Amino acid sequence: MNALTLKNITIPGRLEKVSLELPAGALVGLVGPNGAGKSTLLQVAAGLLPVAHDAACWSGRPIPKIAIMERGRCTAWVPQEAHFEFGFTVRAVVQQGRYAHGDDETGVDAALTRFDLTGLARRPVNQLSGGERQRVMLARAYVTEAPLQLWDEPLAPLDPRHGLKVLALAAELKRAGGTVIMSLHDLRVAYYLDQVAVLSQGRLQAVGRPHDVLTAKLLHDVFGVKAEFVSSLILKLP
Repeated sequence: MNALTLKNITIPGRLEKVSLELPAGALVGLVGPNGAGKSTLLQVAAGLLPVAHDAACWSGRPIPKIAIMERGRCTAWVPQEAHFEFGFTVRAVVQQGRYAHGDDETGVDAALTRFDLTGLARRPVNQLSGGERQRVMLARAYVTEAPLQLWDEPLAPLDPRHGLKVLALAAELKRAGGTVIMSLHDLRVAYYLDQVAVLSQGRLQAVGRPHDVLTAKLLHDVFGVKAEFVSSLILKLP
């Protein structure tokens, strides 16, 4: 059973006839230029943008047929930018991820520790740096225990150490049978993943293993750059 199935998704001016089937237990990257449709596709996959009745399904079930509280247990969404109008504490924001489970505190302390947020737990989230806020949003997604994780540019504001910790978490979720789909601009990160889906001008250009898909020709056609494949710096957690 596929974790996510999208059929001919069309949103005028943003996506055109995009179809995608992604299995459970996979790490998937969405790549493409600015304005390619990556964020829009993730929002469709998260059930945040309405589409035709059976055009978007989780585990074979059309998203509109899934009750809202169950959706909160099925999928977790991390937006590209998190804006907070109110000064909720870091702990309170992370605990929001448990709302669909009855608003308990299961896993909250562990998530704060995992994302190096314990010392910030009582800080108002709107007083944090961009990278710190991103870690809060990822911690909130983590405590949902949702099998489908949808992260929009999760690594962009993070330093190298925290970026590696997020990739390690994604691999852990995969081993537990979950599916993580994230949009990316750093193509080096794509090689940590199982699959990449390349978008350009709202259309799906290619899907497959990173080494097969990210060819010099595709990078030229989609990004307008000349690619040369050489050895590169590899970072690992100690």
